[in-house]
Amino acid sequence: MQFALICRDAPDALAKRLATRDAHMANIHVMKADGRIIDGGAILDDDDTMTGSVVLCEFEDRKALDAYLETEIYAREGVWEKIEILQIKRVKWKDQ
Repeated sequence: MQFALICRDAPDALAKRLATRDAHMANIHVMKADGRIIDGGAILDDDDTMTGSVVLCEFEDRKALDAYLETEIYAREGVWEKIEILQIKRVKWKDQ
């Protein structure tokens, strides 16, 4: 199943986000390599300050997604205050 995660940071979470970013990115790179992460990036405000994340991902089912979120450092450490989870179906591009 494919999902889009819209993750909004808690107020004043930037310092915590930056302190945990290396661990977050290391895990994301592993998950990209094994196919669970499709793409993603930071949500920016008008001053280009990170205020959240968008993650496109693929898991066997919602239970597997929930298990990932239990281990995701931004979720565990309270960087992400609100996570909207949308089931999606990606476009199959002609060159893929």
